[in-house]
Amino acid sequence: MRIAHIAAGAAGMYCGTCLHNNTLASALIRRGHDVALIPMYTPPRTDEANVALDRVFFGAINVYLQQKLALFRHTPRLLDWLLDRPWLLGWVSRFSGSTDARTLGELTLSLLEGELGAQHKELERLVGWLRDDFRPDLVHLSLSLFLGFARRIKSELGVPIVCSLQGEDLFFDDLQEPYRAQVLDIVHQRSRDVDAFTVPCRFYAERMSEDYGFPAEKIHVTPLGINPHDFRAERRRAGGDPVTIGYLARICPEKGLHHLLEAFRLLAEELGPERVRLRVAGYLGEGDRPYFEEQRRLVTSWKLAEHVDFVGEVDRQGKVDFLSGLDIFSVPTVYREPKGLFLLEALASGVPVVKPAHGAFPELIAATGGGVLVEPDSPAALAAGIRTLIDDPEHRRQLGERGRAAVVEKFNDEAMADGMLGVYQRALGTEAWRER
Repeated sequence: MRIAHIAAGAAGMYCGTCLHNNTLASALIRRGHDVALIPMYTPPRTDEANVALDRVFFGAINVYLQQKLALFRHTPRLLDWLLDRPWLLGWVSRFSGSTDARTLGELTLSLLEGELGAQHKELERLVGWLRDDFRPDLVHLSLSLFLGFARRIKSELGVPIVCSLQGEDLFFDDLQEPYRAQVLDIVHQRSRDVDAFTVPCRFYAERMSEDYGFPAEKIHVTPLGINPHDFRAERRRAGGDPVTIGYLARICPEKGLHHLLEAFRLLAEELGPERVRLRVAGYLGEGDRPYFEEQRRLVTSWKLAEHVDFVGEVDRQGKVDFLSGLDIFSVPTVYREPKGLFLLEALASGVPVVKPAHGAFPELIAATGGGVLVEPDSPAALAAGIRTLIDDPEHRRQLGERGRAAVVEKFNDEAMADGMLGVYQRALGTEAWRER
């Protein structure tokens, strides 16, 4: 099968969606499928071997200029080509912060308008490459923010369109009016151009159908998977070592680092600071730096700075080493997380997790048996949940072993590829796919 997977870059940061797209494409390629992982806006950044094309469509500079200045909607291809160079987009992305929906309403609406939007020239370039160079059997859009492409692709290529839904609700909810209402209206209209939607869990299927109007009959649950083979469960603690709690995710308010720090303060008060240690790692964007500095200031004011390690961003090997040194893992998200790749990576390392009972976490904990659920948005409840695992090392070990076994067996990249191929075959029609 020839699959065109259209995926957004994340402006230089390690992004869960980018990692997932690359892992899925890699697994499908190993199965013998011809997959073009097509970067949009900026080059993607992954912590495994990058299988994306070495070119970028809808380059961020061109997209922005075409939105702001009508002149750039008619510039010659040579100028557009120069502005789309991956090295230039990568360099520019170093100076950008996280995508902030509050400032992107007009641009989002234009992109969703597709052939009618300000970036129609970019869409024609993408469609032309798909039609003349790659000629896919199916096109997979990695985000619903790409729905504006579906109608033009389908009319020109006549192939099915699959679209993933994996976290756009946060972006939709942050849009300012009148753009939010307009965006949701056009998303509802353009969803008719898609043959199938995929979501990582049942919770998100219900949320996207009930709250945003995506057609429930087209939504298929395809659980995420990771390549578990790099991760190792080798934690060997000496009797007097502190119990090490870890956080590995983007440093931002949405991921709930402030709740974990407050829970750690409570644990240090109850048990004594010498019995516990907290290690924090992850990408920090410039827009979230004031939040991070405030958290560091609080830790210092609590006189716990020597018991909290701020590690910074880690690459693949750094991630493996970081997780293998933990006893307990927690990213207590404030929002209802639909994915939870970090949870799977911790479990693959044999580390039990303590998570808020919302979003995808109840389903993942039930399916893996690798952790404890606690009341959301409550540092006291989080501290109590962590305390149960500190006080019972044998239970902690059992949860870690059970979680690792489940990830290796059921939440690996091959199982994820199987699930996605089932959706592709349904979109194509099984017999039609067999004939290709």
